[in-house]
Amino acid sequence: MLCWLAVAPTTAWATVRLTGLDRGPLVQALAFTPYVAGWSLLALVLTLALRRWWPAAVAALAAVALLGVVAPRAVASGQPTAGGPTVRLLTANLLAGAADPATLVALVRQHRVDVLVVQEFTPDAQAALDRLGLDELLPHRQLNPQIGTPGSGLYSRWPIADAGIRHNLGGWGFSQAYGTLAVPGSPPVRVESAHPSAPYALDQVGFWRTDLQAQPPATPDGGLRILAGDFNATLDHSPLRALLRTGYVDAADASGQGLTGTWGPYDGDLIPPVTIDHVLVDRRIAVRSVNVYALPHTDHRPVLATLTLPTP
Repeated sequence: MLCWLAVAPTTAWATVRLTGLDRGPLVQALAFTPYVAGWSLLALVLTLALRRWWPAAVAALAAVALLGVVAPRAVASGQPTAGGPTVRLLTANLLAGAADPATLVALVRQHRVDVLVVQEFTPDAQAALDRLGLDELLPHRQLNPQIGTPGSGLYSRWPIADAGIRHNLGGWGFSQAYGTLAVPGSPPVRVESAHPSAPYALDQVGFWRTDLQAQPPATPDGGLRILAGDFNATLDHSPLRALLRTGYVDAADASGQGLTGTWGPYDGDLIPPVTIDHVLVDRRIAVRSVNVYALPHTDHRPVLATLTLPTP
């Protein structure tokens, strides 16, 4: 009985994850799939040590299934041949504007960031960033600063055309700044600061799913697109995987950094880190590296992706 009790949770988890049954409270739970994958090995070792062969067989199947979807995120994958310019893109959730502006501007300056997208962007945050010199580092912008959490911003080293603001339907009313960047030596690149609703309560899961489904799909036969920001979803959530199947690549996954946490205990909450901040790039764009940094006074960690764009 002990063996079956140890095996049952991982087996059920693997079934939900593989079948895409992320509904209701399972949506929040699935964010922690990498931790359950680790537990699945312990369950397998337990059943083998006790020589309970049927539970061991089931435990092995669950472990293989969970590790099969999680482990590849720690291994870099092959990249497309891209001989265009390098773009360094940084995304940061500012926690209703509370994030330390000096640290953010220092990251932009130190890492020669070309494009910055921000979420939960406020008027005070905009003013503080400009006082610290962000307007000189990244002079082109499409901004929607709002009090609280709905605001969004796009900063760029290069001119921005066809810019606008997308409004999500969720309870928090998150917005998404977007625009097309004129990067020398590359085709135009559409960049958007993504921020779908958070599934923080059961009555918000529908908004979460709707917002993710409404994200602009990749256009692999058309213009280049990059979606970067706080997706409030991990690679274990089926709506995000569906978005990737339109022609995006998750930059952290492609670079072997897909298990690096970006949200959780960074404002003191006792929550294991999970990866909900992403840079999704057109599959024709090569991912050179992804790094995650500390940013005081926010529960998120900024993600920096170094990318190589294709030539025209």
